[in-house]
Amino acid sequence: MRMSDSSHAGHAEKQTLLVEVVYASVQEQKLIELQVPKGSTALDAVRLSKIAQHFPEIDLENLDLGVFAKPLDGKGRPLPHEYIVQAEDRVEIYRPLTIDPMQARLARAEEKRQAREAAKALLGDKGKSKAKNQDRNESRNKSGDKG
Repeated sequence: MRMSDSSHAGHAEKQTLLVEVVYASVQEQKLIELQVPKGSTALDAVRLSKIAQHFPEIDLENLDLGVFAKPLDGKGRPLPHEYIVQAEDRVEIYRPLTIDPMQARLARAEEKRQAREAAKALLGDKGKSKAKNQDRNESRNKSGDKG
């Protein structure tokens, strides 16, 4: 009888898969390993992990998910409620962007432009003539080294 009990337990194990669900807030990161039934979707894994209990900002009805840094966006890969998890998958919950990446790049470029203009205004003509003198001195030193 013991053999049938252990073989039944082994059979039950094969009906589940080990997966990870991960999320990183600004303050904290959490990785939860769990067994999910075979045939579970990425969204099922997130719900079964109960990770939303640790992070109230997670909205289970509006999630951006990925598996091993590949978004489940319905473009190149299935959507989270369609993707069937595989053994040892890492389901990642992505935070919403706080700023559009293009807007962030434009803002950084504008900051640099303003810093250059401020430096020019601060140096004024003195800065220009000082820079020219440094260039002349460097040229003289180089030509003096050669000769």
